[in-house]
Amino acid sequence: MRPTMMLAAMALLLPAAARAEGDAEAGKTAFNRRCMVCHAVAEGQNKVGPSLHGVVGRASGTAANFNYSPAMKNAGKTWDAAAIDAYLQDPKAYVPGNRMILAGIKEEAERQNIIAYLATLK
Repeated sequence: MRPTMMLAAMALLLPAAARAEGDAEAGKTAFNRRCMVCHAVAEGQNKVGPSLHGVVGRASGTAANFNYSPAMKNAGKTWDAAAIDAYLQDPKAYVPGNRMILAGIKEEAERQNIIAYLATLK
């Protein structure tokens, strides 16, 4: 099997949560509706929640100048697509004791769209 075919086959085997397959433009709309009240996208601009600029790939609890809960400071997570997906689905279950008030986003397509948008914030 050629390497490109093998990579394509492997990508199909990954769970959807491990891949940011969403539509970034739809994700921006969803973000603005659901997340923007508490989170900024500008680097270093924290609101009630930390700035999400550069969140994809960042260690949990490490945005500069944000007062994280002890639970988030000690969560030991890396915000890749799979971690963000799990967190957005049920924040309280993924990091028990965190302060995020969002109950969760149950629709997978909406979560994937938001993840795709967050991936553009570099």
